Amino acid sequence: MASKSQPDKKTVLVVEDEENLVVPLRYNLEREGYHVLAASDGGEGLEVARTESVNLVILDIMLPTMNGIEVCRILRNESDVPILMLTAKGEEMDKVIGLEIGADDYVTKPFSMRELLARVKAMLRRGELRLAALDGRSNGRVLASGDLRIEVDSRKVLRNGKLLPMKPREFDLLALFAQHPAKAFTRDDILDRIWGTKDNIDQRTVDVHVRWIRQKIEEGAGAPRRIITVRGHGYRFEG
Repeated sequence: MASKSQPDKKTVLVVEDEENLVVPLRYNLEREGYHVLAASDGGEGLEVARTESVNLVILDIMLPTMNGIEVCRILRNESDVPILMLTAKGEEMDKVIGLEIGADDYVTKPFSMRELLARVKAMLRRGELRLAALDGRSNGRVLASGDLRIEVDSRKVLRNGKLLPMKPREFDLLALFAQHPAKAFTRDDILDRIWGTKDNIDQRTVDVHVRWIRQKIEEGAGAPRRIITVRGHGYRFEG
């Protein structure tokens, strides 16, 4: 059952229907100084995330009423709150789907509590550093490349004058590329700059975000001309 969040603490929402897992999660998270909210099914978890001030969501995939994949998809369309998925051993496809729809990281059951707490701490830190990670930030600066216009201060991206919908990390990544044209970034570079760390986070997260951006700014995402894959290295922006 959820309880009211406390403004002086980071709030972690645990959406998990296994009580024998919720109890130790709550205990250990509270020992680390977090305020913990809990929901036992997907629908309740979504409602809590919408109505409370939540800093991070720990989200199981297998849930009553609405599974974690669907909850994640809806939450990511509405919010940039960090999401840590809990998956059962061997559910590789669920991990990939979770990352593709916007989960930030995942932990496979059974997991060590120490590892989970480290992931939570790192994800919350990444959230704090995400905007500051972009070097070359400017007030009102516009980055232009052909029909593409990136308004840094207002965080808008336009193509041929049409506003493109951009998730927060998509914008950050595109702005990073555009500020460093022709520079080849490794995936670890990108994780450090945009997520705040390269530790304990799957590099495929970068690939997923690049694919999303390509779908919006390229003529044909299958043959990209703006964000180029550097084989064996990472990506570079050709404008």
